[in-house]
Amino acid sequence: MRAELTTRGTATRIDGPLLFLRRNVEVTLGEAVDVLIGDEPPRTGRVTSLDDETMIVEVLETTRGLALDALAVRFRGEPISMGVGPGLLGRIFNGVGEPADGGPPVAAIEQRRIDAPAMNPARRALPRDFIETGVSAIDLTNSLIRGQKLPIFSSGGLPHDRLAIEIARHARLRDAAAGDFAIVFVGIGVSYDSAEAFRRAMEDSGALGHTAMFLNLASEPSPQRLLAPRVALTAAEYLAFDEGRHVLVILTDMTNYCEALREVSASHGEIPSRKGYPGYMYSDLATIYERAGSAQGAAGTVTQLPILTMPADDISHPIPDLTGYITEGQIVLDRALDRRGVYPPINVLPSLSRLFDQGTGEGYTHADHPSLAQQLFASYAKATRVRVLASVVGQEGLTVADRRYLAFADRFERELVAQDSARRLDESMAVGWRLLSNLPRADLTRLNDAQIARNLAPAAPQGNADG
Repeated sequence: MRAELTTRGTATRIDGPLLFLRRNVEVTLGEAVDVLIGDEPPRTGRVTSLDDETMIVEVLETTRGLALDALAVRFRGEPISMGVGPGLLGRIFNGVGEPADGGPPVAAIEQRRIDAPAMNPARRALPRDFIETGVSAIDLTNSLIRGQKLPIFSSGGLPHDRLAIEIARHARLRDAAAGDFAIVFVGIGVSYDSAEAFRRAMEDSGALGHTAMFLNLASEPSPQRLLAPRVALTAAEYLAFDEGRHVLVILTDMTNYCEALREVSASHGEIPSRKGYPGYMYSDLATIYERAGSAQGAAGTVTQLPILTMPADDISHPIPDLTGYITEGQIVLDRALDRRGVYPPINVLPSLSRLFDQGTGEGYTHADHPSLAQQLFASYAKATRVRVLASVVGQEGLTVADRRYLAFADRFERELVAQDSARRLDESMAVGWRLLSNLPRADLTRLNDAQIARNLAPAAPQGNADG
């Protein structure tokens, strides 16, 4: 660590959150700084750009009231860091890791840089085992696996915030002997009302006791939105790899993060790429998402559930598009389901958990779980095709078998996808078996005879399938 340096009289201009300085000292990219003016408390920033003549400091607090000729900049000689130690759980912090609940600072045993690199690929272990979220459309058909990064693709006006808080309240490890479980909940660029709703929900449910909350408000400077997920992940890594906990990190809304990235990039004068976002957005997002995982020899894991809102409901927009390349699947919220009153409005067909097989089945959930999930998916896919056909020929033109599938689609959405309270996996599976019992046994090709005999009641008379 280099000694602190202070420079005065070098500020040339202020552009939004950026402070431009003449370079007259040797500093490093990413170095933490304090912007000093009179007797005011220092304003934290970091060095984000360097060349032979100029330094650019990204001020994390407001730049209002800064006078170029009166300010000084102190370079700390180290990157921005966060103090970690026992006592993180049960606390509420702002987006830069400062207590926001009126409590004392965390008794830190170590300062850790918030921009720590992702886990060394050579140390990664394959994600294994199951995290129960309480949401049937996730647990049953698109299971979340410890160490996975599984984003939720939503859109403006859909109830993703409600879903996020319910997952935070009800998520758990099925095996009590598997270790301690913790939540790191991150609100990025959220409104004051949303932040208060998150806070009250966690406090009232008692879930705050095993949760660390980081709440960055929309009213705060945009550079803080770039730090909030990194501060939270620093805390999550400490809880996982130092305290041995299995940590679920919920980040909402990553679209606000990307908008802040675009805003700051424009202030830097960088050449934009797709939709005005910087060309390095993919690698920038990767520095966040790739901090999920499980490490060989480590007791804990970090699992990520990032939530993003797709602009104009466009799944090909750069934010969901790039996120999909980095992560291991997606959970898709559907506006049509929401309009029909289905909550949570999860469309299981475009949803996918690429690590489903790594944490379900014998030894993890239930031996019949994977087959049941595959059969439900196949049957619902066929039922949606029948819906399209019915919209063309009318229900009068459908066969008896087609009408049975039409009824299956409605019941699947009303009874399995829709729920007004959290469900355990066993309860979700029971609903799934009940739905399949109404379909012709010959169509249940993803199930073997033993599974059918064990889980389904004897078939009722089918009638004329050609009716």
